[in-house]
Amino acid sequence: MSATCSTHVLDAARGRPAAGLRVALADAAGRTLVEAVTDADGRVRFDADLEPGMHALGFETGAWFAADGRDCFHPHVDVAFTAADGEHHHVALLLSPFAYTTYRGS
Repeated sequence: MSATCSTHVLDAARGRPAAGLRVALADAAGRTLVEAVTDADGRVRFDADLEPGMHALGFETGAWFAADGRDCFHPHVDVAFTAADGEHHHVALLLSPFAYTTYRGS
């Protein structure tokens, strides 16, 4: 049984969803499995079945902040996680121009 993945990105500095942020889901070898853009609520549910093991979400934060006329310290954020067989993995990202926090959501 394979695993699934979703993400929710919030602009913590503005208290809003991070809509229009480009996100890539990669496997342990760094190969991109699928790319997406967050919806109006800052969410993506990836249409990919993940094999158990390490994966990563890559968030293109620099381009997203630049499009809004804001500088940022982290132009790209990678969040590695271990996918367990048959589970759904929700990776949340709280984002600001000079910091970020991530956690496993539900």
